[in-house]
Amino acid sequence: MLDITNKTIGAIFSEAVNLWPNAIFFMSPNTKESPSVKISYIEALRKVIIYEKKLTDGGYGFGERIALLLGNKVDHYLIKLAANNLGISVVPINPDLSPNEILYILNDSKTILTFTNQIHLSLMKNVEEFALNSIKIFNIDDNSQSIPSKTKKICTRTVTPNSEASLLYTSGTTGYPKGCILSHEYELMCGDSYRSLKAPVQLRINQDRIFNPLPSFHINAGVLTFFATILTGNCLIQPDRFSSSTWWKDIEKTKATVFHYLGVIIAVILKTQKETEADLSSIRVGLGAGVEPALHQEFEEHFHIPLIEVWGMTEMCRIIAVTEEPRLIHTRAMGRPRQNLEIRVIDEHENDVPAGAQGEMIIRYSDTSPRKGSFSGYLGNEESTERAWRGGWFHTGDRVVMDDTKMLYFVDRNKNIIRRSGENIAAVEIENCILEHELVLSVACLAIPDELREEEVLACIVLKNSILNTYASAETIFNHVYENLAYFKAPGWILFVDSLPTTATQKILKHKIFPNNENPTDKPDMFDLRKLKFRKNQKQRIFQK
Repeated sequence: MLDITNKTIGAIFSEAVNLWPNAIFFMSPNTKESPSVKISYIEALRKVIIYEKKLTDGGYGFGERIALLLGNKVDHYLIKLAANNLGISVVPINPDLSPNEILYILNDSKTILTFTNQIHLSLMKNVEEFALNSIKIFNIDDNSQSIPSKTKKICTRTVTPNSEASLLYTSGTTGYPKGCILSHEYELMCGDSYRSLKAPVQLRINQDRIFNPLPSFHINAGVLTFFATILTGNCLIQPDRFSSSTWWKDIEKTKATVFHYLGVIIAVILKTQKETEADLSSIRVGLGAGVEPALHQEFEEHFHIPLIEVWGMTEMCRIIAVTEEPRLIHTRAMGRPRQNLEIRVIDEHENDVPAGAQGEMIIRYSDTSPRKGSFSGYLGNEESTERAWRGGWFHTGDRVVMDDTKMLYFVDRNKNIIRRSGENIAAVEIENCILEHELVLSVACLAIPDELREEEVLACIVLKNSILNTYASAETIFNHVYENLAYFKAPGWILFVDSLPTTATQKILKHKIFPNNENPTDKPDMFDLRKLKFRKNQKQRIFQK
């Protein structure tokens, strides 16, 4: 077993290559857009060395940041390994973000170089000229191109376990994404947390293939799964995106043994792919979060594949999971505290609540080393970092119940965060965008349950002129958000209201908009705009000054 103690990512990868040189490192199924990929550990190392030389020749090195706008491609991981070997941090970019959103991340992170491919090149070029830093672009699909050189050389320093490996941006309740600094130690501990899960998940050395359709720019695939596979000599399988029509076929072709899911994936599979002729004998288990209890039970009874519900987050990704029997699949159970992860459930006064009562989950490594194995902090925002760690515990914002056996049950999350198909969306970001529209006087955005996507965005809007309470106005406001933010942030529902409940200081009381657990979609004047939400064609995107 690979020991991660006092190791860097580069050291661990080298050890993995030495142990399993011919084992499969990465696979991707064949799609209309791109051919299948299959690469061994030794082949991956050779490509990493090439990328490392390109970066060195270009003058890039320790303490700098480069962005990865590549989608779910093997080069995302190869470039990350090469960069981390040199002490360079990577900033993964979601290609579904608008140019404005990408520009914010590039400026905030002070990124100086972006790796992209032909698919995303036009999007990156839209952003380039408006960046505060002189951002150079390298298209990995252009074989004739060299990495653009820097004029200013950097100082060489030794890479350590505490060196920054990645900067991942998460939705913040202030409306601006926060950059989470992840060290080499942290990312390896994430992988080790996955590796240490008990049966039925327990990864077998050089025997498992993990099918993960989630994006490489998220912590789940890009860190947790990636390093778990390296630590066990296993293979990461990544399709370009989740596709229900090819789901079982891809699993059969790749001989996947573990698959990852979000609640929406299970719901779609049961609705569209419940009957299949694919050979599923290779699959041992599914791992994920957010599946509805009724669908959880239905899936297991039909496919005879256990689904293991887990909890984790970017800032503290030592996952907990329900692995022991009974797994309580008819509930929202998500596991018990694990070794090196202490958990409390507290009220608004930071006092522990009794067993069975709701409260916020707070976590730490131990009383002597509370932050060990957590993120290094929010970039340029020490105040937010310390606020999240007040009292020596990390405040997750998740509301849970812990029973007298220490089993945790998920209840709800921070009300200002909307969770749609695995994406955390800051309500205030959408609100700020809607307020820019000339028709709007005030707005409140809420999460509304959705049978497929877990939650959808609902915008409750007070118009400057109530006579404009029409579908045309709703569509106009939708289009404004759709053009300025990522497509998934646009409101799926819009309700025009005469007023919004507020405090004496004019703070909107969201919990009073729909009293008595009223179902907002039952309102006759609710406008359903979900059919307008689809992934944008990047070629049509134009940056708006």
